[in-house]
Amino acid sequence: EAEQTTNDTKNSGSDKVESKVIDIYNNKEENIGTAELSEVAKGVVIELKADGLPPGLHGFHFHETGKCEAPSFETAGSHFNPTDAKHGVEHEDGPHAGDLPNLEVGEDGSVNVTVNAENVSLSKGADAALVDSDGTALIIHENPDDGKTQPTGDAGDRLACGVVK
Repeated sequence: EAEQTTNDTKNSGSDKVESKVIDIYNNKEENIGTAELSEVAKGVVIELKADGLPPGLHGFHFHETGKCEAPSFETAGSHFNPTDAKHGVEHEDGPHAGDLPNLEVGEDGSVNVTVNAENVSLSKGADAALVDSDGTALIIHENPDDGKTQPTGDAGDRLACGVVK
């Protein structure tokens, strides 16, 4: 579970404070891509590049524990939810801080997408910090997230996982 941390010293106009590159693994423990997480004024931008996934829509979430043990990745725990909200952007008492938009994987099994996670931070000690004593995990699920079903959006099994520490 290699991890690279860089501190941007120049301001490229994107207001990046810190970025982390995490490796994404499938349930056969094969590295299938990376996600670069960058702190911005409002949340964290995720630049995900991965291959070898089933085509179609997939749920995409931060989970509460930075532990990705294949094949099920259940060690990552539940969705990252420090405010005890309900799941889903369509729920009146939601979303979880770790709820993210569905990913659309192309027919070739690849995804290259940028997502802004407005409800999380890379700053240790901040509200909804992804980086703490046990970290968090970025998970890609088997099915799309329906945006409302409790507690996980009916997104199915966990296909891929990356540790954020």
